[in-house]
Amino acid sequence: MAMHEHEVDRRTLFRVGLGTAVAAVVGTELAFPAVAGATPSPEFPWIIDCDTWGARPPSSPIQITGNTTNKIILHHMAFPNVTDYSREHAVQLAKDCQNLHMDTNGWADTGQHFTVSRGGYVLEGRHRSLETLDAGQHQVISAHCPGENGNAIGIENEGTYITETPPQALLDSLVDLCVAVCRQFRLNAWDIFGHWDFRLGTDCPGIAFYAEFPQIRSRVLKAMGVPASAAPARRWPDIWRFVDSQVVQVAQYLLVNAGYTDLAVNGVFGTDMNVIVADFQTTHGIPVTADATFDTATWEALAPVLDKDASGLPVEAVQYLLTIKGYADTVSITGAYDHATMKAVQDMQRLHGLPPNGKVDLSTWCAVVGGTVREAFGA
Repeated sequence: MAMHEHEVDRRTLFRVGLGTAVAAVVGTELAFPAVAGATPSPEFPWIIDCDTWGARPPSSPIQITGNTTNKIILHHMAFPNVTDYSREHAVQLAKDCQNLHMDTNGWADTGQHFTVSRGGYVLEGRHRSLETLDAGQHQVISAHCPGENGNAIGIENEGTYITETPPQALLDSLVDLCVAVCRQFRLNAWDIFGHWDFRLGTDCPGIAFYAEFPQIRSRVLKAMGVPASAAPARRWPDIWRFVDSQVVQVAQYLLVNAGYTDLAVNGVFGTDMNVIVADFQTTHGIPVTADATFDTATWEALAPVLDKDASGLPVEAVQYLLTIKGYADTVSITGAYDHATMKAVQDMQRLHGLPPNGKVDLSTWCAVVGGTVREAFGA
């Protein structure tokens, strides 16, 4: 998982304000300074903290973002699927990961906030992540996903899950960790996403792991005591100016289809897309944000309903994501809504608790691009 540790984060600047006395600009990210002598709380004794597993000191001070945490991003580590489920192995895993991130990637510390081993052990990743989980106000600036390092709690899960699903012990501990993060940062089960929703050209979190997401979210919701009826009809991925991803490429397909034909379809949310999104939002009476955030209103004004007679760029967009999410052997990007595409869409609908009618309505679009639909919690 190689990426830049810090990236421009205009959302931080607008939310906190450059005149805030307690904040300092670190690189291109606005952050709160380190607190001397801060110690983890015993509220989460099942999380193995950095001192306990023997972490190296960070190479530079760990900073706290001024952003509001708005999601959890799940990863697989692309490490071997070992059968050593011991605590000793989990500790060595944390050390190996930190060494990789510091010595090979050149980062200040472990990139993610937390790590879950295949044996179900939960370990603190980046220093101060456990401290800020206890506080539940502002998270550590991480390095797990450019564009989201100041907005999202990153959780790495040991293993590679393209074709194999994680062990039950890992899934159980992941649910417990997600519940803790949601409660502390005032998130919900529908705020859980996969790495590939916000990162271009990655197989992470893996096709097989991704198929477990509806169940993981449902378990988190139940553990939090939240009724399924409280879930929003659709929780779309909130891509924005500094996120490059497969979801961005889908948005580009749809914007070109809407008449913005000069826009490149490459998954990169550049300044050219910033202007186009603002124009689309203005034209449709949608409030324009400073960072060109694709919010629910934008997605739902842009995504057309597709059925068996559909063709063109929107169909290509659906086919593009289907080939990434497990259907590359059957679905081709042709722009024609053929039988193979419909069968794959029906599979995705079943996975997310939607009627398997093969019609790509707004809820199906949302599920395909990595969002959450209310029906998934009652499936």
